[in-house]
Amino acid sequence: MQIAVLLFDRFTALDAVGPYEVLSRIPDARTVFVADRTGPVVTDVGSLTLQADATLDEVTRPDVVVVPGGPGQIARMGDSRILDWLRTVDATSTWTTSVCTGSLLLAAAGVLHGRRAAAHWLALDQLEAFGAAPTGERVVFDGKYVTAAGVSSGIDMALALTGRIAGDEVAQAVQLGIEYDPQPPYNAGSPATAPAATVAALRANPSLVLG
Repeated sequence: MQIAVLLFDRFTALDAVGPYEVLSRIPDARTVFVADRTGPVVTDVGSLTLQADATLDEVTRPDVVVVPGGPGQIARMGDSRILDWLRTVDATSTWTTSVCTGSLLLAAAGVLHGRRAAAHWLALDQLEAFGAAPTGERVVFDGKYVTAAGVSSGIDMALALTGRIAGDEVAQAVQLGIEYDPQPPYNAGSPATAPAATVAALRANPSLVLG
């Protein structure tokens, strides 16, 4: 089973690496990082790169597609090469997935039209412009499409998908193996629970988290 993780300049690291840490542990999984060129691809912070193993032309029929988000997504919304690749691989994929604003790239490619989808809460309302139905849920399954909310939710998405692919026992073993047992020091991970001033500050300046 081939899992293709799309990379582009200024993607958010955890959007890609979180699902990778989980999905790469599925038995017989082969993970490939794919971009419009091979070599290092810089993240949104700029101090970290991931290595693209293959070009878009070289990966044409992955079983699972993972699309991260990040501020670099904005510049790719009209990138015909990436959008065409997403449409091509989606035609034969078993699962097409995204994390954070990666769902906007899927939506721009037209594959989420009429489907429920998640995105980072600061970008959620943008899905409607592409015919998708935004939802505030952390992980959304709609047919073969699995979309996750902001950054850290990619781990939840990947664990849920692992359960669908390999069964609950495998997914639970992976969760235990990576010791994914979140106990955050603050109850501020959602606009519904974070302090109102914090929510207002991010709404006023989304670039603090979305670049």
